[in-house]
Amino acid sequence: MNETIRIIGIDPGLRRTGWGVVDSAGNALRFVAAGTVRSDAGADLAVRLCQIHEQLTAVMGTHTPHEAAVEATFVNKDATATLKLGQARGVAMLVPALAGLPVAEYAPNAVKKAVIGVGHGGKGQIAMMVRTLLPRAVFDTEDAADALAIAICHSHHRGAAALARRVAAQA
Repeated sequence: MNETIRIIGIDPGLRRTGWGVVDSAGNALRFVAAGTVRSDAGADLAVRLCQIHEQLTAVMGTHTPHEAAVEATFVNKDATATLKLGQARGVAMLVPALAGLPVAEYAPNAVKKAVIGVGHGGKGQIAMMVRTLLPRAVFDTEDAADALAIAICHSHHRGAAALARRVAAQA
């Protein structure tokens, strides 16, 4: 019988950080929960980062995942926006790391490829495939759907990594 691993996927953002939790047992995935944490757009950056930290910490306490996966930051044309997103991503990585979880990182194209089969696609396509892969999934924003996609991606990749470790150990 396959061991069940609970995975939290996190789609970092300064305004909205999506999160999604799945249980993975072998090739089987089961939806647990998903949602979005928000920061006060009118607050100072440090306060907003604290808000994200506090809310993600509460999610971690409620759902007690075993592993975490976070989407890697992409660089866009606005350096200031990229820097702020990077700071939110740092909080998104810090929260599970402080809980003692291993934290994996995935590029947006890797997440899309794992979920929709190609490295490029819109948020609507991701949400549709998440609903197909996790029929009981309920999410409040596209950010939460993206977070579930990140958790699904990690579930697929962690299995391949475990197989590679077993093969290497036998060699």
